[in-house]
Amino acid sequence: MDIAGAGALITGGASGLGLATARRLAASGALVTIVDLPGSAGPATAAELGGRFAPADVTDPDQVAAAVATAAEAAPLRVVVNCAGIAPPAKVLDRDGRPSPLADFERVVRINLIGTYNVVAQAAAVMSRTDPSSDGDRGVIVNTASVAAFDGQIGQPAYAASKGGVAAMTLPLARELARYGVRVVTIAPGIMETPMLKGLPQPAQDSLGQQVPYPQRLGAPDEYARLVLSIIDNGYLNGETIRLDGAIRMAPK
Repeated sequence: MDIAGAGALITGGASGLGLATARRLAASGALVTIVDLPGSAGPATAAELGGRFAPADVTDPDQVAAAVATAAEAAPLRVVVNCAGIAPPAKVLDRDGRPSPLADFERVVRINLIGTYNVVAQAAAVMSRTDPSSDGDRGVIVNTASVAAFDGQIGQPAYAASKGGVAAMTLPLARELARYGVRVVTIAPGIMETPMLKGLPQPAQDSLGQQVPYPQRLGAPDEYARLVLSIIDNGYLNGETIRLDGAIRMAPK
């Protein structure tokens, strides 16, 4: 798919994986719309890339619909990348053996899983009406899971459940949207050098990197972004979850 002049919407696009992806897409000629929270660096990022900023909470259907409309105004919407998410640790039982607040679990699932579904649904409604290419392609949706979907650690039941849900819905979404010429692919990153991890002390970052078989380091956000471009380019990739993790398999803790 040629994305030069096409519209691209990236949630969580003001930082981390989303920011790296927005930069790569803009460099490839896409007209980028950054979707992030109002207090984020979204306006500055959009200005840097010559794109648009659409403030939105990914769990809000009306706000996401407005963001999708903003992206589609700039150019035919062909690419959607879901990077918005949170990863707060929380065990089932606290230190006193009491259940952790259910609201904490619900919040993670709501943002990571329901938020991703909300963006897919709102975007698909617009992409399905976009004029197809000569090959019948209308667009690509790339979602973000995590290796925690398969190797969830102690303290990650909510995060693992939310990302496992993203991986599980990939195939049914791809099957449903196939009739419209819209592909759906998910990336499951390993330990990536995101702002959250970069806030850790350097010895802690080095220790995490050494757990990766090869290359023995943290993954770079731009490596995620480059995989997004490969997915867009390869029209036969559909309905799959791709691990991007240096062959790591996470230990229990």
